[in-house]
Amino acid sequence: MEDRIDRLINLDIGGRGVEQLYPVARDIIGAPLAMAAARRLSGFESGDIVLFTTGSVSRAWVSPNIGENDGPIGTAVLARTLQRAFGVVPVVTAEATLQRGICAVLQAAGFSVVSLEEAQRASQPGGKTAVAVFLPFPTDDGEAEAAAGPLLDKLQPRAAVAIERAGRNSLGVYHNMRGVDFGMGRARTDLLFEEAQSRSVPLVAVGDGGNEIGMGMVTEAVRKFVPYGRTCQCPCGSGIAARTSADVLVTAAVSNWGCYAIADCIAVLRKDPRLLHSVQLEKQLLLASVHGGLINAGEGVVDTGVDGLPMEVHIAVAQLLHVMASKAMA
Repeated sequence: MEDRIDRLINLDIGGRGVEQLYPVARDIIGAPLAMAAARRLSGFESGDIVLFTTGSVSRAWVSPNIGENDGPIGTAVLARTLQRAFGVVPVVTAEATLQRGICAVLQAAGFSVVSLEEAQRASQPGGKTAVAVFLPFPTDDGEAEAAAGPLLDKLQPRAAVAIERAGRNSLGVYHNMRGVDFGMGRARTDLLFEEAQSRSVPLVAVGDGGNEIGMGMVTEAVRKFVPYGRTCQCPCGSGIAARTSADVLVTAAVSNWGCYAIADCIAVLRKDPRLLHSVQLEKQLLLASVHGGLINAGEGVVDTGVDGLPMEVHIAVAQLLHVMASKAMA
């Protein structure tokens, strides 16, 4: 079941080369990727903070307010499962300009988005409240480096999860899948996550293209198999491969799918069908992403498609994963 789940989410419909990255990551981890991530994201206690970063300023040359829906939806699904399973507090950090869209999706997943202080009160005995926190992170290198340590001191996260979040290459440049520099207006959350790694905070990453946090684990494979992996179209000429690695990397044809697989594997480990992602929730989140103004980056439009694939494809993948995990529990 576990390897079949991995193979399903790595079905490279978009032809990005992720099917070539999967076996390399699988060999390095030595276990099915989604289940390895699920095991790493288990054993929390109520009130523990799990730090997420997601969201992409997808058309920064037009406006820093334009973000994509691949990543935020998966984050909401995985955060929901972790909150229901363990009572964790998800803290999501990204650009301030993407707060509206990301929070709309979190709310559709059942979260009240509150301040950190309010979230800490919600974790006290006396009642259950599903809360999440959104924290903007700096877009300037120097400010990000200065902010990383104090933020981690304050949060004391038990784990860090990067989902469809661009990381810089070996020369410090952020690229999109077309090999173009798109670092403008981008929160430097990879610096935060590298600092978390240096403090031995477990880091789980989900990516679909080679330019995301976590892909440092398979850099040579990205350079070999992914378009623009070795040579980009920007003046740096060093390719899109991100330098930041992870403890567990989950490759997926669409990053949201990787999150659905991890969530469903947690449900299997806990033997709790309430934790499974569902078709109903998938539809709800896709519609919420539209209301939040997030775009289908493959088409450049605000609609219910993700990465150029229509809504029906994502619903079908969610349904297949649900069935596979349900049978595993039975």
